Amino acid sequence: MTVFSGVVRRLGVTRVFALLAVASLAACGAPTQQSRFDPTTGVAPAVVSPEVVARYQSVQDADVVIPAVAAGYLTGQNPRTEVFYFGPDKPGSIVVDPYARVLYHIHEGGTATRYGIAVGREGYGFSGDAVIGRKQVWPSWTPTKNMIRREPDVYGPVAGGLPGGLDNPLGARALYLYRGGRDTFYRIHGTNNASTIGRATSAGCIRLFNQDIIDLFEKVPNGTRVHVRGAAESAIAEDPMVENAHGLMVPIASLPVDVQAQIAAGNIPWPKFVPTVGVTPEDSAATDPAADPSGVFQQIN
Repeated sequence: MTVFSGVVRRLGVTRVFALLAVASLAACGAPTQQSRFDPTTGVAPAVVSPEVVARYQSVQDADVVIPAVAAGYLTGQNPRTEVFYFGPDKPGSIVVDPYARVLYHIHEGGTATRYGIAVGREGYGFSGDAVIGRKQVWPSWTPTKNMIRREPDVYGPVAGGLPGGLDNPLGARALYLYRGGRDTFYRIHGTNNASTIGRATSAGCIRLFNQDIIDLFEKVPNGTRVHVRGAAESAIAEDPMVENAHGLMVPIASLPVDVQAQIAAGNIPWPKFVPTVGVTPEDSAATDPAADPSGVFQQIN
């Protein structure tokens, strides 16, 4: 059985053809939508509603004050949003799509909460089903042996681990995925750097804004089913996307037709985004988003 046919069996023929039909319609995006994007970078100006900004204000979490998320990071698919969801996944479950960089918490009635995520190198190393086997508030973190071996100058100084707190890469909460009663070492967690959300990162698994991982953490008990999509599933379930020059995923159909043609021919007409290696928390959260005309901060820590 081919990978595609296996995915068809999982998602259902009707779902697959419906998604393909939607994708073909999306390719006819209106020129007014396309013109919002800079064809040399694939970047659109940020349009962030006051309601979204309010959702990501600072949070008092016991004795820790979690900083507000700067509006410049609340672009595209990054903000927590209620969406329609037509997949086969049961209400209450979680679906992680590392390739589209989104996570869904499935609800009754064909809806879900979609969260923007950052995906590290380890985030692509697992797919299929698991369950939440453990939950932790302000978890401690220790770099893996592979991380220390790959970047000894970066991770060697913290080889002994970091206690929970604002400087910890796991952020405010962590969900630990288990399969067959054993830890998969795959994590869904917060972050010490809001600028990474929506982007690929040098290391780690699946991270959310701290405000979002707290929201999800409160809604999902131990034993919650989690499905992590593989690349073939993502290609069917999500609109075709491309990474722009700032490392964020944007719908290909939203770009100018000539840029779509270049991408179809295998030519991405802007420099590839390269994530910065390290665990240092951001120092630009208070920066005025208006200082960056693209609406996305240039500084990636």
